[in-house]
Amino acid sequence: MNEAPVRAKIQALVIGGSAGVVGALLQILPGLPKNYPLAVMIVVHLPPDCDSTLASLLNNRCQIPVKEAEDKELIRPGIAYLAPPNYHLLVEPDFHLSLSQEEPVHFSRPSIDVLFESASDAYGDSLAGVILTGASSDGARGLRAVCESGGLAFVQTLESAEASTMPRAARASCPAARMMDLAQLAVTLQTEFSPSLS
Repeated sequence: MNEAPVRAKIQALVIGGSAGVVGALLQILPGLPKNYPLAVMIVVHLPPDCDSTLASLLNNRCQIPVKEAEDKELIRPGIAYLAPPNYHLLVEPDFHLSLSQEEPVHFSRPSIDVLFESASDAYGDSLAGVILTGASSDGARGLRAVCESGGLAFVQTLESAEASTMPRAARASCPAARMMDLAQLAVTLQTEFSPSLS
């Protein structure tokens, strides 16, 4: 009974992962409806010299548009923004995106922590964060920031993750996070924030 107001106020979703995350995203994102009410921002660890085709791959499979984020772009609901290779993705206080080539965090640029922490500063308790499979601890500090700001936190179950280091670290950092396998996450993200679908 108490969850409906929480669902209604969530405005944005941040997602992070590394090893095995492309397969995970392909199980989660295609189910988001074309009238999805949240903005979605995604960090995937990619090699810095990678000519990423991930945005076009996901865009071809998804009902919502998926694109590489652009510097100073206004964040809009119903669009998924992907951090470009070799750039940190940040959310500015005025809800524009920012790209940065500051030093890597946890040896990664883009860094999940950088996105999650800046998004938490901007959205506060209107943010939901998801940590997926990955082989580093990047994202643990960022998910804690989501929790501390009053947002919602989700972590892929260790058993379903191709690499469990990232979800294990996130769970330890944010014990309140809801642990879900990919099928559960897909249904939850499709329905929990879309009043017409829940």
